[in-house]
Amino acid sequence: MTDAVRFNVEPPGARDRWSVLFRPVLVIPHAIIVGGPFVGFGGGAFRTGALRLLAITSAILDWFAIVFTGRPIAGLQQFKRLYLCWRARVMAYACFLRDEYPPFGDGPYPASLELPDPPEVRDFKSVALRPLLLVPHLLVLFALLVVTLLVCIGSWFRIVFTGHLGVNLWRFTRDVMAYALRVEAYALLMHDRFPSFALSPDVEEPVLARQAS
Repeated sequence: MTDAVRFNVEPPGARDRWSVLFRPVLVIPHAIIVGGPFVGFGGGAFRTGALRLLAITSAILDWFAIVFTGRPIAGLQQFKRLYLCWRARVMAYACFLRDEYPPFGDGPYPASLELPDPPEVRDFKSVALRPLLLVPHLLVLFALLVVTLLVCIGSWFRIVFTGHLGVNLWRFTRDVMAYALRVEAYALLMHDRFPSFALSPDVEEPVLARQAS
């Protein structure tokens, strides 16, 4: 099955060990805005990420609008797309998939998120039951993120001390981040296609071969 959302990351070349060394600090400004891959910073809105909190609020408003009118609130859709694409770039940087500092807001970056066009006709049952349909994915995602947190800690040590990261660690992290973004796009009501449980099923192996070289 082809998923509606795809996370594309170009394999990195030589690793920037200094950037990786200070990555936990350098990512904080972005994490305050769009949230980190695992936890946020500070309290209140900043624990989730200011824009992430607004995106969640927008999804709640859209849920009521679609259930009662059949249409989402038009002005909120572009904002959710901007937020999720920004968040995808931050996750690639925070999890050591890339070393380039991501732009604030929109901008070119070697990691990108492909999102589907908003559906013209919404699936009423899918939207109405979305909170329940998300439960299985959230349980799986929680377990995967716990493992990925440990992998990212190991990746930090490995890059800092050796300047390299193995293909398997890089690929696993990328695939979990892709899965997390698919689930989040579904949760934000950006489309109605139920996401697969597979880890990044559409990624082509030649990309990984270039990463290994």
